[in-house]
Amino acid sequence: MRRGVHSLLRRKTMSKAQHYDVYTKDELIARILELEGSRKEAKTKLKNIQSKGKGPHTTPASKMGNKAFNFSAHPTRKIALKFSYDGTFFNGLEFQRDPTPLPTVEEVLWRALLHTRLVDPAGGMEGVGWEKCGRTDCGVSAAGQVVSFRIRSALRGLQTPASIISSSQAPSSEVREGTTAEAPSLDDEHESTGLENVFGALSTWDEPPTNTVLPPANNIRMSSDNNDELKYVSSLNNILPPSIRVLAWSPVSEDFSARYNCRYRHYKYFFLSRGLNTKAMCDGAERLVGEHDFRNLHKLDPAKQLTTFRRRILRAEINPVDITDRGSPSQMYVFDLVGTAFLYNQVRHIMAILFLIGAGLEEPSIMTTLLNTDPDNPYPSYRLGEPVPSVVTTKPIYQMADALPLVLWDTGFASGDVSWRTDYKDAEGSTKITKSFAKNVCTQLRAVHERSLTHAALHEHFFKAATQYHDMPPEFFPTGPDRSAIPKGVVFGVPLGGAQQKDTALYVPILERQRLDAVEVSNERWRRGKGARRAARDVDEAAGGGEE
Repeated sequence: MRRGVHSLLRRKTMSKAQHYDVYTKDELIARILELEGSRKEAKTKLKNIQSKGKGPHTTPASKMGNKAFNFSAHPTRKIALKFSYDGTFFNGLEFQRDPTPLPTVEEVLWRALLHTRLVDPAGGMEGVGWEKCGRTDCGVSAAGQVVSFRIRSALRGLQTPASIISSSQAPSSEVREGTTAEAPSLDDEHESTGLENVFGALSTWDEPPTNTVLPPANNIRMSSDNNDELKYVSSLNNILPPSIRVLAWSPVSEDFSARYNCRYRHYKYFFLSRGLNTKAMCDGAERLVGEHDFRNLHKLDPAKQLTTFRRRILRAEINPVDITDRGSPSQMYVFDLVGTAFLYNQVRHIMAILFLIGAGLEEPSIMTTLLNTDPDNPYPSYRLGEPVPSVVTTKPIYQMADALPLVLWDTGFASGDVSWRTDYKDAEGSTKITKSFAKNVCTQLRAVHERSLTHAALHEHFFKAATQYHDMPPEFFPTGPDRSAIPKGVVFGVPLGGAQQKDTALYVPILERQRLDAVEVSNERWRRGKGARRAARDVDEAAGGGEE
């Protein structure tokens, strides 16, 4: 639907969600000018935009396919979708009802599904049984995120809502997608959708599932030939921004849940070894393996009302990363953490402690101490010669690591739960070389990678140019147990990952810092405060007293 350009000038507040992610650069500038009060200049800017050709979201209605689309006449199936995203460009994964500075990954992916008419907009995410494997916060990326939901299908033998009501009124399910006037073809990756630039512009900036249709009848054999199905991967990637790439999809059972069927989650945290004792960090990391209480290694959110913080870690290792050596004295490393489930910001809190260990500001034994939370079942010394760890029942205050280097690397499922496939492989698993294969996901992500390497080379030369005129400050890490490497009164930076640091002139050991309240105290305070107000508001709205 064509959006009037002058409507930008009539938006006075952010009370409703603004889809700034689909604005052109000129429209964003015009919007900023308006908010700053320069209405005359904003009007001039918008007039120029309108006269020049109508930004990407002013696509003619004929290209948008505004003809009514009857989802009830088309079969659906339940699938799992695996995708990656660069968290730098998003305000986290989860869809937010309130406006956010950047779009969320779910918001962008959902609108791509709507545009390709792969999901029914009537019931929203809940209507298609949308479930995600795991949440990621603002700035955190993913290489193997998974969501499960019901999607439109081209396969024969699937029931439709219309066929349940009256088989005589429903179109035959044997009609191939793309042959009717109302069903757009998704087989050609290069088909013009009218929103390629709209979504492409984005690259520059726990409930049980419910189903919308009945599952296939037991006596109907559904086609499983991958060639017969819609091209889910290429169709979505054709309009999604480069910062989100759909990797594969899998048919799943009706009771499959991306969240509850997940066997493990694998996180990676990348960091440079400059000034860090990676051997000591490995010592600290290996203490995480097993089932522990992680209340001191996560961000407490009283709104969740958690009372148990035990999680099982399957693997915790620090490994060198094989990257091109450009003469830097620092080696890239990655912290591999695999567990069955994780608490809020757990990985970034663990990494913060590992950085303190690597800098020599804390001993590796601090990790064992922070896991030692139960006075009735205290931990012994982790190894011979170490003192018995103190019991720490409440979390000391410290800053968690930066979000940029954190990636949800993979999500594991049982082999019988998923069978990942793409658009370019036949029933035997052989790759088909087609015209559109030249622009598959690997080609696209290789281009992104090569562009990143170009930026890295530029920044390296900028750095070398600066060293001709400026001296580098001394390196203090690793400091040793007495921190004697740091002269008294000198400001130094405590590493936080992602090239971030916290400047300080005095380091206070973790166990000497101020502690947060006990979990029980924080939970009770929330129940009496925000929780009580929220409950009262819900009761008021249920009684019809809510605001219109």
